Amino acid sequence: VQLQASGGGLVQTGGSLRLSCVDSGCTISNNGMGWFRQAPGKEREFVATINWSGGSTSYADSVKGRFTIFREKGKNAVYLQMNNLKPEDTAVYYCAKSRYAYGSSQLGPYAKWGQGTQVTVSS
Repeated sequence: VQLQASGGGLVQTGGSLRLSCVDSGCTISNNGMGWFRQAPGKEREFVATINWSGGSTSYADSVKGRFTIFREKGKNAVYLQMNNLKPEDTAVYYCAKSRYAYGSSQLGPYAKWGQGTQVTVSS
């Protein structure tokens, strides 16, 4: 069973998108979660992470102040609200489920990955 990421699309510079990540097979309520992205020809990079309770979050410097990672009570999902999008945000975005209660900016702690959703920001 895979994580399912959705919500990507084509948006103009300055626009907004909300990505969703659902685990249809297992609960994510005890796990840290993360969002990563990968642009063509580049390494996969960290975007944001949230701990099991939602009380602790961390962001890449490039998205701080523009992106928000959050959970909703009662929903087995994590979200990434992306505002003031820039062309350099164009990438495939992946959600990931940590083995632990806390997430990380590193790839290693994540045991399960979604299939990715394309975000394209036009200038």
